[in-house]
Amino acid sequence: MTDVTLTNVRPWGGEPSDITIGGGSIKAITAARGRNAGDGVIDGRGLLALPGFVNAHAHVDKSWWGRPWVPYGGEATTEGRIAHERAERDALGVPSADGAEAVLREFVRHGTTATRTHVDVDLGVELRGIEYVREAAARLGGAIDVEIVAFPQDGVVRRPGVFDLLDKAAQAGATSIGGLDPAGIDRDPVEQLDGLFAIAERRGVGLDIHLHDRGDLGAFQFDLIIERTLATGMQGRVTVSHGFALGELSDSRTLGLLDGLRDAGISWATVAPVRSAPLPWRGMLERGIGIGLGTDGIRDLWSPFGDGDMLRIALGFARLHGLRTDEELTTAVRLATSAARPFVHRDTHDLVAGGPADIVLVNAENVPDALVRVPPRDLVIAGGVVVSEAGDLRV
Repeated sequence: MTDVTLTNVRPWGGEPSDITIGGGSIKAITAARGRNAGDGVIDGRGLLALPGFVNAHAHVDKSWWGRPWVPYGGEATTEGRIAHERAERDALGVPSADGAEAVLREFVRHGTTATRTHVDVDLGVELRGIEYVREAAARLGGAIDVEIVAFPQDGVVRRPGVFDLLDKAAQAGATSIGGLDPAGIDRDPVEQLDGLFAIAERRGVGLDIHLHDRGDLGAFQFDLIIERTLATGMQGRVTVSHGFALGELSDSRTLGLLDGLRDAGISWATVAPVRSAPLPWRGMLERGIGIGLGTDGIRDLWSPFGDGDMLRIALGFARLHGLRTDEELTTAVRLATSAARPFVHRDTHDLVAGGPADIVLVNAENVPDALVRVPPRDLVIAGGVVVSEAGDLRV
């Protein structure tokens, strides 16, 4: 494959540079030489360059994006949302390859080049949702890397047979298996966690547990997850998603948990929802606790909100946590890009030689300006190939 030069761009708002791309990777970044666009040269027009966005927590199998509007219904509780989704999803044709593809296309249009998506595994759909998501990803021809978490949205212990489905999903290539509120939904945190960790150990996959339970009940489950992670030697392979309780505890309780999470190498995925308690993000980053941002579900039977734009999610994180300085605002963007590389198992994900040629260009003065204005993505390159220009997909 012939090398391509993306000329006159400003990586992370720095000096004008030329980025040489070859074999799907960044080969070199050098001072801009004023080259004209033509064969093998793409004019970056002095735009701000960022790494491709990483969506660390998505549900691409659930959405009705691109279909007629579906009014919100059901009860506004976790149990209520589950029941409503189970009652209505078949009539909407959820899940499907077409539905997952529509969501992934929105991700790409907004500059996301890698995602970690939870896919429902339950007694109704079994493993079909995983097959649909894989088909959808294949249709995009490498424009976005998709990792799958086999997710038991309807519970595990309370639904006999789901443990077996999760085990089969792990054998079939899911990079992680999920769990859901071991106490609040299954009402047996010991049995759920013992079963999930046993599968993860046996199959060599990661573990990602949705935890909506609040306050002390949530903190109690954090303790259980920390204990099991250390006991099984799964440090660096466990993620808690949401984990709202971490922002609701006393300072002393929080500090103790942060130290435990650090020792166990447990990471955190958040969508920074409004009305949730801010996370102790500074203490988390100081301890090396990974924080990944994600869209969660978009336009689905859980919520009508969302558009697949990770820059907008980073802005929500900044606003929820009261970020103001340029350094803080830039940190929010890094959480949605380079700092999220472990969530999609990449050794490098940044604008550096040797990194993947996943590059997003936006018309912004600097990174904080890009965050607060959320401008359109002028150009999206994934694996060294232009996949979207001015919002028009090329896949």
